[in-house]
Amino acid sequence: MNKETVKGNLDQVKGEAKEQWGKLTDDHSKEAEGKVDKVKGKIKEGYGEVKDEIER
Repeated sequence: MNKETVKGNLDQVKGEAKEQWGKLTDDHSKEAEGKVDKVKGKIKEGYGEVKDEIER
């Protein structure tokens, strides 16, 4: 596990928190922002996994 994988996981957690907060407060922009953060996190995590495979 490298930095990118960890950052990706953190972005996913942050995105989930924003999304849930947006649902709770009926803030659609915060909910959408959370979904975007989750997708960015998945991309970073995938990049980190590929990077690990290349290094092996």
